[in-house]
Amino acid sequence: MENTKKLEISAVFKIPKGKLDEFNLLAAESIRLSKEKDTGTLKYDFYISSDETEGEMREEYESSEAVLEHMANLGEHQQEMFSDFPLDHVNVYGNPSSELLEAAKDFDVRVYSFSQGLEKAIVV
Repeated sequence: MENTKKLEISAVFKIPKGKLDEFNLLAAESIRLSKEKDTGTLKYDFYISSDETEGEMREEYESSEAVLEHMANLGEHQQEMFSDFPLDHVNVYGNPSSELLEAAKDFDVRVYSFSQGLEKAIVV
């Protein structure tokens, strides 16, 4: 069993009809704030379902501490986003700290621990 501090997160949002443009603006602002303030965020991408009724945020962090930093840095902005675009659920891949789980207790968080996988080196 691999023991790594790195965490991957997938958060699924509902997008109400007619609010896609607003969602995209809030997502762009989230990315801007993350670039400016975060130190341990490795990936922070947004995806939209083909029927435009759901959004998914795909994130990767160096550690649980980096996720907590991100939550602190984007706190008010994320509250605004979550009030307009409710989270359906959050999947966490890795071994989050007890502090992170406590900070995320108000969300439907599902934790998946690493079992096995394949990693290929990319040759450039």
